[in-house]
Amino acid sequence: MKTVIANHTKSILASCAVLAVATLIGAATLVGGPDPAFAPVMAEQPVQMPDGARLYVQKYEVSVAEWNACHDDGACSLALRVSGNRSADDMPATGLSYVDVSQYLDWINGKSDVTFRLPTLMEWEYMAAAVLPETPDPIFTDPELTWASAYLMEPQTSRTLRPRGSFDTTAEGIVDLNGSVWEWTMDCYAGASEGQITPDRCPAFFVGGEHVAAMSFLVRDPARGGCAVGTPPAHLGMRLVTENWDQGL
Repeated sequence: MKTVIANHTKSILASCAVLAVATLIGAATLVGGPDPAFAPVMAEQPVQMPDGARLYVQKYEVSVAEWNACHDDGACSLALRVSGNRSADDMPATGLSYVDVSQYLDWINGKSDVTFRLPTLMEWEYMAAAVLPETPDPIFTDPELTWASAYLMEPQTSRTLRPRGSFDTTAEGIVDLNGSVWEWTMDCYAGASEGQITPDRCPAFFVGGEHVAAMSFLVRDPARGGCAVGTPPAHLGMRLVTENWDQGL
């Protein structure tokens, strides 16, 4: 009889332990935060902006694997592939229009209580300043030859798409800001348009890279359209930022 009671007690305790674990998991789910299956890897330190705000930045650009998770979930219309023996986890997602990245943002924000977005152009330039080369003095002083100065002094970084982690890392731990992928920002380029243009009606947005460019919101291949000085961007990708990463964990 004692053996039966002991075994029964052990069974009850085991059931309670399982219930406790399930309760903790459920509580964590209710608290919110990024879904562990989709949460991006963020840089080790936030960027301290000039106004004192803390900006949490994705360590790497969104990868092909991360992008295809959105596609597989039915939220992103574009499916991406990698060539050769390259890994979808290692290669940045490129060939993305502003419409594409908007789909990804809607999807990832639906997976957590963290509000992800694209950086502003000012934010992007500020966090990339430490790894981008300084702009040299112009070769020509005639304003009409500004384009020639920019073209002749264009940095000679390889435009070949390389795996994530192939370029420099900032003090905060942000990688590849000086790589061959130009990253979409949320800042609208309205050109000569008069009046206020809302983001949902903006014809083009700035992208950050070796030089700043303005790309039509529909462009996936930067060689086919853009307003860059000098050579066009090599590849178009994206990187997430947020102000409330620590609040969602």
